[in-house]
Amino acid sequence: QVQLVESGGGLVQAGGSLRLSCAASGIIFSINAMGWYRQAPGKQRELVAGITSRGSTNYADSVTGRFTISRDNAKNTVYLQMNSLKPEDTAVYYCNDGLGYGMYPWGKGTLVTVSS
Repeated sequence: QVQLVESGGGLVQAGGSLRLSCAASGIIFSINAMGWYRQAPGKQRELVAGITSRGSTNYADSVTGRFTISRDNAKNTVYLQMNSLKPEDTAVYYCNDGLGYGMYPWGKGTLVTVSS
């Protein structure tokens, strides 16, 4: 059974930083592309960062240069380092597959709130 557990969200001022973590179980983590998604109030969920099994990364234009995705295959964990946060980054953040399909059951997510 696939389980994704996100953590690390919180309230931060604009310009601040947060590091999100996602622990995965029930999948062969090391061979799967993983990604971070977010859903802001009233908006659709969107993929903001992805990382392949080999460590290649890609980002949405809105977060390029500010967010960094990484993974630790030994810990079955994917991370999202978020710097220079903006109020428009406020959303619930989720991890899932890195291809944009959302193929695994969604976790509860972690709320990031950026105050201006």
